[in-house]
Amino acid sequence: MKKLLLLLLLLTLTTFGITLYPIGDKKIPTPQAVPEKVSHSAAPESKNSCLSCHQGIEHIREPQSKMMKAIFKKAEKAGAKGNDCVVCHGGNPASRNKEKAHSGTLPYFENHRGPKAFYPSPGSPWINDNTCGMCHPKQVASQWNNLMNTEGGKIHGALWGFGAKEGYNHTASNFDGENIHKRIGTKVYQNYMKKLSEEQPNAFPKKMHEIPKAPTADEIEKDPSLSVYTYLRQECLRCHTSGKGRKRRGDYRGIGCSSCHIPYSNEGLYEGKDPTIDRKEHGHLLVHAIQSSRKVKVQVHDINYSGIPVETCTTCHNRGKRIGVSYQGLMETEYQSTFDDEGNGQPKLHTKRYLHLQEDIHYSKGMLCQDCHTSIDHHGDGFITGANLGAVEIECQDCHGTTDKYPWELPLGYSDEFEISPKTGKARGTTKTLASYLRQGAIPKDTGDGFLLSARGNPLTKAVRKGDKVVMHLASGKDITLTPLKKLKEENKLSKEGLVAMDQIKAHTDRLECYTCHASWAPQCYGCHVKIDYSGGKQNPDYLAASHSHHNGVTGDHTNLKDFLVDGKVTETRSYLRWEDPALAQNGEGRISPVIPGCQVILTVIGKDGKAKLQNHIFKLKGMEINGTVDTPEDGVNSIVMSPVNPHTITKKGRSCESCHASEKALGYGIKGGKYFADQTKTTIVDLMTADQRVLPSQVDEQIPAIPNLKDDLSRFIDENGTQLQTVGNHWKLSQAMDNETRAKVDRRGVCLSCHQEMPSKDLAVSLMTHTAEMAGVKIDNEMHKNIVHKSLLLSAWIQVLGGLLLGGGIIYWYLRRRKRQP
Repeated sequence: MKKLLLLLLLLTLTTFGITLYPIGDKKIPTPQAVPEKVSHSAAPESKNSCLSCHQGIEHIREPQSKMMKAIFKKAEKAGAKGNDCVVCHGGNPASRNKEKAHSGTLPYFENHRGPKAFYPSPGSPWINDNTCGMCHPKQVASQWNNLMNTEGGKIHGALWGFGAKEGYNHTASNFDGENIHKRIGTKVYQNYMKKLSEEQPNAFPKKMHEIPKAPTADEIEKDPSLSVYTYLRQECLRCHTSGKGRKRRGDYRGIGCSSCHIPYSNEGLYEGKDPTIDRKEHGHLLVHAIQSSRKVKVQVHDINYSGIPVETCTTCHNRGKRIGVSYQGLMETEYQSTFDDEGNGQPKLHTKRYLHLQEDIHYSKGMLCQDCHTSIDHHGDGFITGANLGAVEIECQDCHGTTDKYPWELPLGYSDEFEISPKTGKARGTTKTLASYLRQGAIPKDTGDGFLLSARGNPLTKAVRKGDKVVMHLASGKDITLTPLKKLKEENKLSKEGLVAMDQIKAHTDRLECYTCHASWAPQCYGCHVKIDYSGGKQNPDYLAASHSHHNGVTGDHTNLKDFLVDGKVTETRSYLRWEDPALAQNGEGRISPVIPGCQVILTVIGKDGKAKLQNHIFKLKGMEINGTVDTPEDGVNSIVMSPVNPHTITKKGRSCESCHASEKALGYGIKGGKYFADQTKTTIVDLMTADQRVLPSQVDEQIPAIPNLKDDLSRFIDENGTQLQTVGNHWKLSQAMDNETRAKVDRRGVCLSCHQEMPSKDLAVSLMTHTAEMAGVKIDNEMHKNIVHKSLLLSAWIQVLGGLLLGGGIIYWYLRRRKRQP
C-alpha cells in the first residue's frame, strides 16, 4: 500500500533550524527564514522521499479516504506521484538536504492551485487558500468573517466596559473585513438572515475595521481609556484562529483550520512515531492526523476515535462565558485541592484550577460540541456577525420540540424570534436535500423521514426523523434515539413538575429559553478588576500584532513574541465567584434567559510615574441603552455588564420553581437582595480603632480601596422600582433586565404568608384542623404540606365557582319569580 504523509504541522519547526528563548518559564521555537519563491523538480515517482527522514509519521488521513485519493491525484498532476506531502506542505521532495527539502515548491504549483512555498502549518489562514481551500473553498473563504476569527463580540464587550467606545455598533475586529461572497446556506436560511440583518444592523455590520494599535505610555497620560487596546491585544485576543495564542497547559492548539482539526493534548507533547520530533518539547500536535467527522478515524497509540474532542474546543472556550469547560462540569476555583499521590496540589489548566460540578447531560451521553453545532456555527456563513446569537443557528426545540409540537411541526424561527412573542406560521417539515458544502461531511446512509431543520432553515445533518423519534448520528460514531417532548407527553413519561412547567404554564414555553430551567448551574465571576500598568517601562506581547506578522503561514506568536512588545502590563483579578441559581433577564432573542457577569470591568490604570490615572473606575453610560421598557438612572448606567447566556450545563431535571419565583437574585435584585455588601463607594480600613471607629495608628494602609461608582452589589442589576443599574447584554436591542410587568409575574416571594398569617392560632377552623392533625399523629412533611395546599386550592376554587353559579342561579330564579307575580 502506498505510504502517504503530509509533512508535519509545526513539527518541522523543531527538527532543524531552531533557536529557543525564554518567555516567562516557557520555551518558544523560532524557525529559520524560508525562501519565498523557489521551484524544484519532482522526486522520482511512487516514492515518498519525505519519509527518508520522517519514517513512521502518522497518515494525515486514511489512504482509502476520498480526501487522500484527491491528494494522490493532485500529487500525480504536479509530477510528484508518491510524494503526497507536497500537496499541502510544498517543499522540495527531490532533496535530502533539510534546508532545501523544506523550501520552495514545485513548478506546477506556481501556476496552479496549491502551495506557493514550503508551509510548515498548512492550516494557517494566511495561506490555507492554497491548501485546505483547494477542496473546501467556501469554508476557507468564510473564515475571515467567522466570529472565532474576528472576535467581534469579545472586542465589543471590552470596548463597552471601557466606556462603550463604539456604542452598539459591532464594527471593531481583529482584521479589516467585509462580507465577501454569497451567503452559505439554503435559500430559506439566506432570506431569514437577510431579514434579521436588516432588523439588527448594529450587530450585522457590512464592514469591520481592525482595532487601533496599542497606545504608548505617553498616549495613556492624555487618555487612560485608550488602555482598552492594550488590554485587548495583550490579554483578550489570544484565542482567535489566525494566531497560535498563549502557550500554557491546556492552551496548545493549531492555527486556522488546524485550530480544530488537529489534535493537541494539554501538555502540547508529540506522541506519534516520527523520529525527528522531540517528545519532551511542548507546543506540538499529539499526532499528525486530521480529526473531523465520524467517518474520519484517528489513532493515538491503541485507541481509535472520530470527531473533534470537546477538549479541543476548550483550548479557547474557557474564558468569558466559559461554555466549553462548563459543558464538562468544570468550574474554576482559587484553591489547589485536591492533592496527588506525591502531595502536589491541582495543576493549572488554562491558567486556572477547577471544581468538578455536574456535567451537561449531552456531554454525559457522549455528544461532542459538533453534534449540536452546525457547520455554519463553526465555519461561519461568509457574512459578518457581531455576537454569538447572530452566529449560532440552532435552538433546543430544533431537536426536542415542545409538548404540543414535534420539531418538524414548529415554524421556522421558533425560539429564535428576536422579538417578545413566539414565532407562528406553517410547519417547517424536514428535508432530504443537502447543499454541496454539507455533503463534504459525514452524511448518514439512512436518512429516514428526512433531516430536521434548524430554526433558520438549514438541514441538521446529524439529526434524522424516524417516525415520531429523532435519531442522532453522532460524530463519535454512536447513534442515539431521542424521544421528542410531545411523544414523551403522549406516553405519560414526563414528570408532574415537567408537565406543569412545560405544558400547563404556556408562558414558560412562549417566553423562556429551555435552558433557563434546565441549566443546573452557571459560572459567575463577579467583578473583573483590571489593572494596566505603564510605569517603569513595563511591556508585554501584542498577540494580535504577532498574528498579523506571518511568513509562509507561520505567525509571530509561533516564533518570537519579544518582537511584538508594547507598553503596559495587564493584571486581572475578581471580587468573588458563584455558580448556583443564576439570575434571569431578557436576552436578545426576546426570551428570558440565565445571566452571568460579562465584562464587569473595574479599571485601574497606572501611569508612567507609578500613580493611578484611573483607580477602581467604572464608566457611566448616559443615553446609551437602547431598550425602552426599563428605566435608567439620570447619571447613566454603569458600563459593567451582565450577559445572557446558555451555560451549557443542562440536566434532565430543571431548577426548582422557588429558585426563580421566590428568589431576589433571580429577579435581578442581587444575592439576598444585594444586602450582604457594605457601601463599596467608601474605603475600608482595618486597624486598631476606637468603638466609634476612629483609627488609632497614624501609619495605616487601605485594606479595601473604594469603588466610587459601585453603589450596589455586583450581582444587583435592577432595583425594585424598575431602574436598571448596570448593562444587561450589550449586543442586541432586546437585551435588558426584566421589566416591571414581567418581574411582577415572576415574583412570588413571601407567598407562604398568604396562608400562614392565619395559622394556627388566629382562626378557629385552622386551629381545629391543626390540633386534629396533632391528635391523629399526622406528620406534616413536605409532601403532606403540598397535598394540603393542593386540596385547599381546589376546594377554594370549587366553592368560588359553585358559589358563583348558585348565586347567579338564585338571582335569575328570583327575577323570573318576580316577573310572574307582576300583573
